[in-house]
Amino acid sequence: MEKIVPHHQLIEKEIIPQLQFSQQDVLQEKELKVRRQHDLERASRLGNGYQGKVELTFQVATGDILRVQTTIWQVDKEFTTIKSGVTLPTHAILGVEFF
Repeated sequence: MEKIVPHHQLIEKEIIPQLQFSQQDVLQEKELKVRRQHDLERASRLGNGYQGKVELTFQVATGDILRVQTTIWQVDKEFTTIKSGVTLPTHAILGVEFF
């Protein structure tokens, strides 16, 4: 039987400032949080060095899961800054996909 991967809505980065985010981390396991931080830092180096884009999958307060294709400029434990100075809480990010 074929596994169906959910297709989450791809949005424009300009919409992100209008979104509401939960205060809770979307990831529960420590290993996944470490992996997310590592991937975000790698994406930031890629973005700053080569303007390389990644796809971020993140969850908003309503529980909806969204995606955005963007360049990551800066990352810390609290916030991730993407192109055009848009920020989103690092704890809302489910994953990073590299192209």
